[in-house]
This record gives sequence, structure tokens and C-alpha cells, in this order.
Amino acid sequence: MSKISIVGAGPGAPDLLTRRAENRIVNAEVLIWTDSLVSPLIADLAPAGCERIRTSSLTLEQVLPVMVERASRGKNVVRLHDGDPCLYGALSEQVCGLADAGIEVEVVPGISAYQATASALRAELTIPGLVQTIVLSRSGGRTGVPEREELGKLACLQASLCLYLSARHVDEVQATLLEHYPADTPVAIGYRVSWPDESLDLVPLDQMARITHDRNLIRTTLYVISPALRSSSRRSKLYSPDHDHLFRPRH
Repeated sequence: MSKISIVGAGPGAPDLLTRRAENRIVNAEVLIWTDSLVSPLIADLAPAGCERIRTSSLTLEQVLPVMVERASRGKNVVRLHDGDPCLYGALSEQVCGLADAGIEVEVVPGISAYQATASALRAELTIPGLVQTIVLSRSGGRTGVPEREELGKLACLQASLCLYLSARHVDEVQATLLEHYPADTPVAIGYRVSWPDESLDLVPLDQMARITHDRNLIRTTLYVISPALRSSSRRSKLYSPDHDHLFRPRH
């Protein structure tokens, strides 16, 4: 029985795939892919004879038996997720279901949208003396979040806050964030970052909802709220001449 590779497709651009992810895709015999979120250019990297199964209209109960059956026949199965499978990718339930069937699973990480967004802005999200913490989360929405992780409790840190799956609730999100961040805090609004039709806006927090509505963004949208998105000349100690460390001892 072959193992199944659960592969992160990254934010969208094929050249942002890891080398391991690309290797798994180009050698796939069965590609089970999230067609509503993964670029078809990435799915097209699979060989011509590869069986392709789209999952946008399927439930876990429909997908898992297919994965198990193909793997049981010795097929090289790739389950292709957008972004990184370890973030909002329903990874745990798939790994558990496959383990119950006695199938080994390999997870291949992918670049996440928050990384692609920060890179597109040429921005560092951890500026010395300003912010050193990145929080990845989402608004409650239909599925909710644990009470201890409610947005207001996360926002009070005033960290670099990256919000997934939140565009449909942007008015409520903005109102909550304004209770903790200054109104002029920069917010990056990234839509399909690294895709050909990407949009990326850097706006003040109090304009976050308006821009979202103006652009009619309801899905595949990421928000990065952070004081680090302001221009800063602050330096880290790592390369400072007056800071010694293991590889640059003080003389």
C-alpha cells in the first residue's frame, strides 16, 4: 500500500511551490485537489495520465473512501490543498481517517498567504522594539472560535494579526479591532496574492471595511493588521556592530 501525500500548494503561483511539493505533484498517479482554491496551473503540473478528482463539491465522507481505495491499489496519491495544509486545511480529520484505515500519510508544507502578502509588500512583520509576535487567526463566523480566542482578546496584544476567512464579517471585525488598535494602523488587504488577478491594498484600519466592500471581497481574502507595516528604520541587534554572539564574539 502506498502512502498518501497531503501537499500544500502555497498561495497560488506555481513557482512558489516547494521543491518537494512539486516533486510529489509531477509524480502523482491520482490528484485529489481543492479546485475551488488551488490554481489550475498547479494541478496541471500532474502528468497527463494522472487521475484528477476535484473536491469542491464533496464531503469528507466522499473524499476519504476514494483516497483509501486508490492508496490500497498502490497508487501514488496526492491530496493537494491551498496554502499550507496545517492552517485551516482540515488536515487533522483526514490524517485521523487515513490512520484508521492503516494508511501512512506524508504532509508537505506550503507557503501561507500571510507570508506571500508580507513578501509582496517587502515588509517584515517582526520589527525590533515595535512588534515581535505574529498571530494567525480568523473571525468567528458560522463555525466560531473558542471563547479564549475571541478576536478582541487577540487584538489587545496589538501584534501583527493575520486574519483568514474573515471578509464576510469585515464590519464586525473592524469595529472590534478599533477597540484595540489606533485607527491609522496599517492593514494589508490581500486578495488571491500571487495569482494573475491578485489585488493588494494597504489602508488605514478605519478604511478596512469600506475598501473590502468597494472591491466586493467575500472570499480568498487575507487581512494583515500590524504597526510593522509602517516604514521603520529600527534595526535588529543581529547585525549591529555593538552586539556580540556565538559567531561574532566581542574582541
